[in-house]
This record gives sequence, C-alpha cells and structure tokens, in this order.
Amino acid sequence: MLLALAGLPAMLAPQHRLVGPLSRVAEVVVLGLAASQVAAVATVGGHIGGLGASAVLPYLAVPVTVTALRRRFREGAALIAVTAGSLLVAGAVTEVGGVRQLSQPGYLAVCAQWLILAALGLYAAGTLHRVMQVRHDSKPQPYAEATRLLTQLRTVARQLPGATLDPGGISEHLLEELRTVARTDRGAVLSASGGGRLVVLAQLGADRVDWETTIDADSAIADAWASQQSQTSARSQSRSHRGGEVSALIVPLVAGLRTVGLVVLETDTAHAYPPPVVAQVTGLTGPAALRLEAALLFDEVRSLATNEERQRLAREIHDGVAQELVMVGYGIDNALATVHDDAEETAESLRLLRHEVTRVITELRLSLFELRSEVDRHGGLAAAIAEYARTVGASGGLRVHLSLDESTARLPAATEAELLRIAQEAVTNARKHAGAANLWVTCEVDPPYAQIEVSDDGHGIGDQRSDGHYGLAIMAERAERIRGRLEIRPRQPSGTTVAVVVGSPPRRDNVRGSAAAAEGE
Repeated sequence: MLLALAGLPAMLAPQHRLVGPLSRVAEVVVLGLAASQVAAVATVGGHIGGLGASAVLPYLAVPVTVTALRRRFREGAALIAVTAGSLLVAGAVTEVGGVRQLSQPGYLAVCAQWLILAALGLYAAGTLHRVMQVRHDSKPQPYAEATRLLTQLRTVARQLPGATLDPGGISEHLLEELRTVARTDRGAVLSASGGGRLVVLAQLGADRVDWETTIDADSAIADAWASQQSQTSARSQSRSHRGGEVSALIVPLVAGLRTVGLVVLETDTAHAYPPPVVAQVTGLTGPAALRLEAALLFDEVRSLATNEERQRLAREIHDGVAQELVMVGYGIDNALATVHDDAEETAESLRLLRHEVTRVITELRLSLFELRSEVDRHGGLAAAIAEYARTVGASGGLRVHLSLDESTARLPAATEAELLRIAQEAVTNARKHAGAANLWVTCEVDPPYAQIEVSDDGHGIGDQRSDGHYGLAIMAERAERIRGRLEIRPRQPSGTTVAVVVGSPPRRDNVRGSAAAAEGE
C-alpha cells in the first residue's frame, strides 16, 4: 500500500522535473524499509535469517527501468544508491532475537544480489543507448552528406593539375600517351551513355572512324566491357574498316569495381599487341580510369545542377513575372473598355502599351521554352535543335530551312547540352536583332565531330544591339567549355552565319551513311 502511494505522483506526472524523481526516491526508500521488515518477519517465522528480503527487492526493477527508458541513467544510479542506504539504515536499527539484522549474512547476501542486478541492468541499458547514439551520429543526413561531398569535389577540382575535369581532354591525353608504347594507326576512348550504347570521347588517327558503340553486340568491345579484361582481336572494331590485316586491342578503364570506359587501339599489322605491350597499356590506363571517372562524375553533377537551376528559373518566371504581366494586360484591356470616345489620344496610348505588354509576354514565353528545352535521351541533338528553330522561327515570322545529318552514335550529354544552348542563342539573336525573313539551320553530328550552323538573311552582325553582343560572348564561353571553335562571319549577300565545330570533320569516303533529313518551312 505504501509503495503504491509513493509511486502514485510519478504515474500522474511522469514528465515533471521534480514530482517524478521525488516520487521514485520515495518508492525506493519505502522499498528498503519494507524489505528489512519482511526479512525480520520471515526470520521470526523460522526462515533463514534475512532471506525474506528477496520477496520485496525484485520490485526495485520498476523505478530503475523507468529511469532507463527515459534515458535518465544518473537518476537510476542515484535510486540504487538510495535503496542501498535505506537497506543499511533499516538493517542497522532492526533487531531480530537480540541480533541486529545487518549482521545476518543472508540479509546482506540478498540485498547485495538485487542491488548488483539492478546496477548491471542500468549499465546495460546505458551502454546500449550509447551504441545506438554512435550509430545514429555516424550516419549523416542526406543533405549534410551531399554538402560535404560537393565541398570536397570543389576543393579537389581546384587542386587538380591544370585545374581540368574535361573528359575529352583527359581522353586525348591518354591516347597520345598510349601511342608512345603501342603501335597505333587509329584509336578511341569510349564511355557509357545509357541504353546499351557508348559515346566517343576522343579519337586518334588521320581518318575519322565509325567505331562499334553497342555493348550488347557480339564484339571484342562488348566482351571487354562485360569481363573488365583486356581483349585482343584480329578483327577491326570499326564498322567503316575496308578489310585487310588488322590488330585491335581493347582495354577497359576500371575505377574500383566500375567500368567507366574503354580504350580501343588498332593498327594495320597482324599480331601487333603481344602480352608485354598489353601489360604496358594496362599499366597506363589504371590511373587514367580514375581521372576519367572523376571528370565524368563532375560533368554529371554540373549537368544536374544546371538543369535543376533552369527548371527553377522557368517555374519562378511562369508563376511570378509572367502571371503578373498577364494581369497587367487584362487591366489595360479594362481601361480601354471604359475610355470615352472623345479621349482618342488616351486610347491610343493604352493600345500601344497593350501591344508592348503582349510583346513582353511573348518574349517571356519563348524564354520559358528555351529554359525547358533539353536534348531528349531518345530524340538526339538534331531533333532538339529542329524543334526549337521551328517554334522560335514561327513566332518571329521567319521561314526556317533545316538540314539535319546525325549518325546513330551520340555525343557526350554535356557536349550535346552546350551545343543546343549555342544553337538556341544563335536562333534567338537572329529572331530578335537580324530583321531577317529566312533562317537556315544546319546540324551535322558524327561523334566526336559535330558542326552547327545558323544563318540568316538579315542586317548583319554589325547592326546588333549590345545585348546581342553579350549573347555572342556567352556562345564563345560555351564553345570553349567543350573545346569547340566558334566562328561568326557575314553571309553573302546579306545576313550573318554563326557556326560552332567540335572535333575534326570526317572523311566522307570513310564514314557510314547516317540518317539525313532536309526540310524547308
């Protein structure tokens, strides 16, 4: 009864800073006194002296367990100490048959047993809590971990020799390095692009080669990719090879457990890659694989961040400025409807203002279209450029002429994205500033080569406004980023041509036919 009364406040106010702890202290004090009295009664009844305390002391687990569950381990230790004190005091003042209870071995043994068990239980609970806390702390939250990794990536990128994380540049350097240890008439570095296909990052040789880029085909390239082992072959890995003796060496670029690319070397000589040469080439590709993986990952992170930022800007423009301008237009329309017939000058000013608002809204919608335009993984670069040229050209009253020549092989995603932005800027400049009637867009893609040309029959580049020249600077920066060449020249008899070229052009007699389309709108 006394134990129930002592524990009642803790049950009614378990979270209170004073009531709960004081109630549990009262419980263990009553528990110690009760254990002493029960042991004394049991001794008088003929039981072994002091063992009767074992009938009450197991209740000590209740307040100690409560403190452990509430993670109040110091309070639990204090309760055990108070219990020990109450047992000692009660045992010292209680006499049974003229003998102090504290001098009975049975009483001391039972009290020590249950106090030790309570202390061990509390210690085990505290240890388990600390282990779980360490595991939780050692698992960073996703955004904190992402921030840490991105910070490390930025630091490493700044400290790299030459401060470059360009997959194309790394691939070209690797091919030149391998050329010094293995005979090479032509070579390439390939990387994955998704969909079971590879993209050509760099090529070596006098002629442009149409490499096998399907990793699920029956070829040495597919075998090297799947097995992560170097492969030699007496068959060319180029679909444009004309026959004759050939030696091919395909070396996978493996970083850790992941295949990040392949190096393909070929020469028109039989048995040109014996095991010692293969070992030398493999030794050089190991470190290059790590550099290439870092560059590809950096490209992917940059592309994701850029696309996310473009989508965010598009959403903000659509939900903010664009909607507000539409409301302004409606307000002008309402004002026009209420203008008196004799206020013709005011009405004309409102009509001019309404026309200007409509023009700005149209420009915003085209900007939204540009921000949201991306190279579709299945459609390709030519399709994306054609769609943009048609849409923007039609809005500006331009007659658009398209000439598209794109092979089934793909450029790296980062290169395609930059080429699309350059083409968009060139088309936009022609629409805004050229005053042209016709727009010619040419797209030729044969990885790693690509050429985009945008021509108009307008006033020429000399008459463009300052914001047009700023667009030219942006195009030059984008071309430099993908190691391309930007050329801006007059078009005869009138107009301007903007051209960007990546890589060197193929020899037409050495390239397979690609899907070409030409249309005029």
